[in-house]
Amino acid sequence: MTKRKMGLLVMAYGAPKCEEDIERYYTQIRGGRKPTSAMVEHLAARYLAIGGLSPLSKITTEQVDALVTMLNQVQTDICFIPYLGLKHSEPFIEDAVQKMQAEGITEAVSIVLAPHYSTLSVKDYHNRASAVATDVTIHSIDSWYKEEKFIAYWAKAVRDVYEQIPVSEQAQSVVIFSAHSLPERIKQMDDPYEAQLQETAELIAEGACLKNYTVCWQSAARSPEPWLGPDILDCTKQLHQEKGYRNFIYAPVGFVADHLEILYDNDIECNEVTTELQSNYYRAKMPNTNEVFIEALAHAVLAKIK
Repeated sequence: MTKRKMGLLVMAYGAPKCEEDIERYYTQIRGGRKPTSAMVEHLAARYLAIGGLSPLSKITTEQVDALVTMLNQVQTDICFIPYLGLKHSEPFIEDAVQKMQAEGITEAVSIVLAPHYSTLSVKDYHNRASAVATDVTIHSIDSWYKEEKFIAYWAKAVRDVYEQIPVSEQAQSVVIFSAHSLPERIKQMDDPYEAQLQETAELIAEGACLKNYTVCWQSAARSPEPWLGPDILDCTKQLHQEKGYRNFIYAPVGFVADHLEILYDNDIECNEVTTELQSNYYRAKMPNTNEVFIEALAHAVLAKIK
């Protein structure tokens, strides 16, 4: 039996692939406005602090490979052809869609490697893809944070951290669920982003039998407009002051891979704050290419086309 061909458009944020790419990448993030030399030096220093560059590009490619392999193994009707499209680095989203069309793909399903939907993030990915999709029909997945295996992955990841903490200290432990902050103006857009993160935290807390947990935001950009809060660093200090927690377990559930926001904003900045508070820093492992996580993505794709 001949399998039906379908494109699998996987979209992600992107990252510089070498040191020479940093300024160009930063310019892209800023909508074409070139950053100052001081800004470039600051970003380069952050990359240097985590080993030189972000591992995100490599991990994203591995995630796409793992997802398409699984999709083509678990069903026999469709042959998925993978296309990677990035928001801020090559190959750009538009490049991926145009390549798909040039190769004769007329139907595709798209998924963004971000579990929660927002008009300022996931919607933008979909809009960029659809703007150039003249000869291909794309079935877009808006969010997949409710996927059972996504919740199961994080529940186990958090439980694994708790096992490192002595039982006598677990009452003094708190899980901080976080996602990338966005400008506060999404509140006026009837945007589901905040509610989806809260629901994610509640589902994971239930699965992991957590009593002490909270939700906050991290990695806000430096801009004049206000961003969603509370900020993760301020939240850590407040929890220590008001609740006396001494073990802080960070679960950045809005992200899917080890990259700058995790390896620097969490592992360096949050770690520094907990050290100042004479407390302990823990972080749950990121999904990366974990099989349970890839199964969650595969289920979301198959559910969309069914």
